[in-house]
Amino acid sequence: MHLPCLTLPLLIALLSTSSVHADRQDFLHARIIPVTGPEIEDGYLIIDDGKIVSVGSMNEYQSSSGMSHDCTGKTIMPGLVCTHSHIGIQGPGGGGGDGSGPIQPEVRILDSIDVENAGFRRAVAGGLTCLNIMPGSGHLSSGQTAYVKLRPAKRVEDLLIMDDNDRPMGGLKMANGTNPQRDAPFPGTRGKSAALVRQAFIDAQDYQQQIDDAADDPDKLPDRNLKLETLAEVLRGERVVHHHTHRHDDILTVLRLADEFDFQVVLHHVSDGWKVADEIAAAGAPCSVILVDSPGGKQEAVGLEYRTGHVLDEAGVTVAFHTDDLITDSRWFRRMPALAMRAGLDRQTALESLTINGAAMMDLDDRIGSLEAEKDADFVILDGDPFSIYTKTLETWVEGRKVFDLTDPGDHLYAVGGPGAGQPERPYLCCIDEGHE
Repeated sequence: MHLPCLTLPLLIALLSTSSVHADRQDFLHARIIPVTGPEIEDGYLIIDDGKIVSVGSMNEYQSSSGMSHDCTGKTIMPGLVCTHSHIGIQGPGGGGGDGSGPIQPEVRILDSIDVENAGFRRAVAGGLTCLNIMPGSGHLSSGQTAYVKLRPAKRVEDLLIMDDNDRPMGGLKMANGTNPQRDAPFPGTRGKSAALVRQAFIDAQDYQQQIDDAADDPDKLPDRNLKLETLAEVLRGERVVHHHTHRHDDILTVLRLADEFDFQVVLHHVSDGWKVADEIAAAGAPCSVILVDSPGGKQEAVGLEYRTGHVLDEAGVTVAFHTDDLITDSRWFRRMPALAMRAGLDRQTALESLTINGAAMMDLDDRIGSLEAEKDADFVILDGDPFSIYTKTLETWVEGRKVFDLTDPGDHLYAVGGPGAGQPERPYLCCIDEGHE
């Protein structure tokens, strides 16, 4: 039996937060963009139990007893990956560190995420399936980030991506430049910012050495220190640093510290990245780039150029883009590399920048970011080319479950906006005249 691609019920996907997935489903006659392989003009995608079974040309397709979806005229590509988002976070400090000190790596952003925030609905309306949710950039380190899948959720645990040891995956947010500069105990200069970070990592080295020297003797272990424990994870290569940085000299300061303490870093924003592309490439640091329709509003970002992604890519840097939601609304994420393409970025890199490159920056490229057998069934169905401003997201699927359907009135509201789109729940206003008869 063949059903139109847009008529499957959304109710089960919205109400269920269990690990039960639909049976085998075949998406047929779509234009397939695997990202890691050539585009297929008339292709199929088969999923089962939350995983991709196979992808290929319709010439090779063998029918089965699975549910079939006719996707003629539609495009299927991997779910989009945003490496820098603030969805679900409200309040001072971007949900991370407070005013008590400039370096607070012990703070976990997952403890601040509101799963009912309307931003999650807007994100799936834009085809996003995976986010790196960050605390704010007003600290040298404002805390640990959280890697999440946009599954239906009643609690934050429903969103988290777990590692092989069943621990929530995430990096460490750090920042330099003007954002962390203010009155003591925060730094007042760029030099003092670097000095404070350097001292924190030296303290973490000492803490790790005490643990190593204690071996298996619990009496010799130092008192547990969550701040130093997190920085030690960075030094051991167990947690990547996601570093907010704009100006060319600030970028080089990050690279200098990463080299000194041998930690893995992803550079975020890099407004001046085009000025120091060769140095970034030599350091092997990937870049998560932000582009905005109307540059300005921040002095240290005055050098922002649409050609940054192209210049970095030509230098050999791995490039992704991000929303910094709500700096860019997640519904318009595909517009970021489209703007970069106007300035010379090639189409293949643009596709990778939305998907597999971002996944690699979070050490998730073995699970997501491309349409390949055995990877998670995270994908988006579009009604046209991903880089056209006229193309709409029709459906978004996460681990084999449909989490967005443009034909559903509730989902449509979050896709186009309007009254009610900013509120996940309508308040009970018993004593307020809402203008109804």
